[in-house]
Amino acid sequence: MNLQDWIGRSETVEDTATATPYAALSATLDQPETTRPAPGTPLPPLWHWLYFLPIHAQSEIGPDGHAKRGGFMPPVPLPRRMWAGSDFEFHEPLLIGDALSRTSTLIDVKEKSGRTGSLIFVKVRHEIRRNGESKVALTEHHNIVYRAAAEPGDVAPPPQAAPHESAWQRTIEPSDVLLFRYSALTFNGHRIHYDRKYVTEVEGYPGLIVHGPLIATLLMDLLRRQQPGARVLRFEFKAVRPTFDTHAFSVHGQPSADGKSVHLWGRDHEGWLTMDATATLT
Repeated sequence: MNLQDWIGRSETVEDTATATPYAALSATLDQPETTRPAPGTPLPPLWHWLYFLPIHAQSEIGPDGHAKRGGFMPPVPLPRRMWAGSDFEFHEPLLIGDALSRTSTLIDVKEKSGRTGSLIFVKVRHEIRRNGESKVALTEHHNIVYRAAAEPGDVAPPPQAAPHESAWQRTIEPSDVLLFRYSALTFNGHRIHYDRKYVTEVEGYPGLIVHGPLIATLLMDLLRRQQPGARVLRFEFKAVRPTFDTHAFSVHGQPSADGKSVHLWGRDHEGWLTMDATATLT
């Protein structure tokens, strides 16, 4: 089996940007307005994750709660899967009521060695189009990392201190209900986010893991709360350290001096950097 053979594989999924998921995520993020939005309402950046959900038959689900590997995604033999980061270009807004089409292409597979053994990185490009148009409205590159199973004596990578000062800050309580609601909204069956027995005894983590996309969404939500009229052209984030539900964490923002970008980051209860991100504005 050569994982490189999966490079170039492509699939296209159709969906409609309906109002109810928008309202449900608004409620989950404690937005003040939680009514169903009218047709033509723009989706906030990253809310496209509410659509194109991974709908697989129950018989197709693997032991970790994800779909079994070997279809579109390559059959990576390593058991632990994490969202390592993404970058986005927002060419034009997606609107409630739009008929959407997402074409996904697997563009790279790389194997590396880390402190705890082999790592395999898979990169997927998503291109979203609106209402049958040929031009791309949103481009996303999604980076996934697969790791070996945890072993006794594994040494965690050294943590990185988060910046001490920020213009904006919000504290998040990662309750079971918050993690459940986000998993439900994105139809994410990955057990690390809701099955405490599985995540601690099988994958060896100290608690439930807060979704990387949820943290990224909270970072963008912080920007939206502070600068509601800002238009985001590009956004990129990198997951630096897992965030667990055992303590509150915080999201932070610091606009650049020229106002053309915002540095955004996540910080855990010990002050360690968990996610690093940059938004480029008009």
